[in-house]
Amino acid sequence: MTSLKIPKSSHRVVYLGTPEIAVHPLKEMHKAGIEIALVVTGSDKRRGRGNEKGPTAVKLEARKLGIPVSHQLEDICEVNADIGVIVAYGKLIPEEILKNLPMVNIHFSLLPRWRGAAPLERAILSGDEHTGVCIMQVEKKLDTGGIFRSRQVPILKGDSLKSLASKLSVLGSELLLDCFDEGFGIPQPQVGNPTYAQKLTNREQKIEWKNSTEEILRMVRLGNAWTTIKKKRLGVLEASERFGESLNIGEIRGTIVGTGNGAIELIAVKPEGKKDMEGASWANGLRLDQEDRLGE
Repeated sequence: MTSLKIPKSSHRVVYLGTPEIAVHPLKEMHKAGIEIALVVTGSDKRRGRGNEKGPTAVKLEARKLGIPVSHQLEDICEVNADIGVIVAYGKLIPEEILKNLPMVNIHFSLLPRWRGAAPLERAILSGDEHTGVCIMQVEKKLDTGGIFRSRQVPILKGDSLKSLASKLSVLGSELLLDCFDEGFGIPQPQVGNPTYAQKLTNREQKIEWKNSTEEILRMVRLGNAWTTIKKKRLGVLEASERFGESLNIGEIRGTIVGTGNGAIELIAVKPEGKKDMEGASWANGLRLDQEDRLGE
């Protein structure tokens, strides 16, 4: 592989990113004095209770920083940039653009493990003890490019998806700025067998109470775990292991629920059509029949 030659005197960048995890690198590049000629981000989407269209997290930040924003990849070719930087943009870059502009990506895993759109989610869900971040060269194929920099971090038991993403966003920003300061150098080929991190479907995030307590708590840490009670949806926002309880799978006693090998306590929940609430408040208002189970 050849080195990526970016003139230090003229870092003129196109930045491609969409969600919250891509905001910090944008801010740090701007703070470091790197010229960002254009930000390309995902389209405005309907969100919130009012179902009104709103901008992406990256678009909001780019506006604050006074950086031009586009939703069209074709606009990249109009700004005479030296390099493109991608952070969770959400789309593959056409080969025609890559032929004309070198691009690097901040990827939130230790490649080749967890190539794809949801590396942090899959790492937590699989019980990985560590993960990391890579600065990698962008190629036509998904997440196959060589590595310029990488750093490993432990996944702590208390790490939620949000907290882990925040840590890796900061770390990725540091590694990226190191590349700009010291030169990108020669990318090193990925070593090992790849695994793939497809986006989680809504169905995948439904809690299976027959699973182990550890597996269920990992799912809860992702932030979108859910179950059902009396055929209504119940979001499980926070939970913890509960020792010394003897319940059947899915059986609920107050805030305690039986799992495949133990029990958990529901600390915070979101009942269907209602606001987030403490598990105890929810349980106090619950009227259950003896045969009622979570997940049914």
